[in-house]
Amino acid sequence: MSRKPARMYRDIRGRVTTRKEYLGGVPNPRITQFDLGNLTAEFPVEISLIAKEKCNILHRALEAARIAANRYIMKKAGKSNYRMKIRVYPHVVIRENKQATGAGADRVSQGMRKAYGKPVGTAARVDEGQKLITIWTTKENIQFAKDALKRANSKLPTPCTIEIIENKAA
Repeated sequence: MSRKPARMYRDIRGRVTTRKEYLGGVPNPRITQFDLGNLTAEFPVEISLIAKEKCNILHRALEAARIAANRYIMKKAGKSNYRMKIRVYPHVVIRENKQATGAGADRVSQGMRKAYGKPVGTAARVDEGQKLITIWTTKENIQFAKDALKRANSKLPTPCTIEIIENKAA
């Protein structure tokens, strides 16, 4: 069975299901690393990707955005000149009512209205104005960080803005 497109889960509908102990067999999220780069250094510039709309972001999309941004910033700025943090975690359990395919499938699926479905993955519930990804870096690498966040934005289901904050203390 092929995966359903993310547009089916993007909109927030109904109550959220987060208690994995009651749902048997919830797959682990694909995204496992949330802090990347140089975790010990202090950087003077903070660049964040901020969601414009509230939505659900699937764990596969978060992992794709993380990989795209991290590869670009690591290649351009170097391993020790940035710190990246994914600021959302996929808690929401996504369920899917699997449909029968093939000959006679229309008869089999007739009694499946409002079916609860089986867990197929997880998603992060995001509010409007929430920070999704933050990169801390030096002033020389601001453009590289912005480009990395633009690449990550193309993997996410919501339009985003990029915000730059320069810290005077660092």
